[in-house]
Amino acid sequence: MKMVNQVKFTFMSRSVNESFARAALAAFLAQADPTVPQLADIKTAVSEAVTNCIVHAYPQQVGQITLTAALYEKGLVRITVSDRGVGIEDIAKAMEPMYTSGDPDERAGLGFAVMQSFMDKVKVSSTPGRGTRVTMSKRLEEKQ
Repeated sequence: MKMVNQVKFTFMSRSVNESFARAALAAFLAQADPTVPQLADIKTAVSEAVTNCIVHAYPQQVGQITLTAALYEKGLVRITVSDRGVGIEDIAKAMEPMYTSGDPDERAGLGFAVMQSFMDKVKVSSTPGRGTRVTMSKRLEEKQ
């Protein structure tokens, strides 16, 4: 499928940048004319992916997060959120609802479940000590 447009930006893993990532992505996606619910779904999934990087990838330091968004023909949106943090030892376990590697009093362990519920496809690849890449895709339905 042919790519129509793409954007890539890198920002620090500070919690204040989560809202920046959502807003910048929304501005980029506006050209695809998504519906309000479609845009809300994508922004929520990206928020979870970025928050995972902030909380889990760099637990004791600040690092870089890279977000890449691409628009393809026929309304396909593909978003990748990646870091060079601690990585995930067991991806299948990390993707189980209610599992968290953080403080269970502060974290619900639903980040990947939320991403999966709002996007058509979520793929996670990770190498301990080298980082994680979350790729999400969603096909925008045509407005009626």
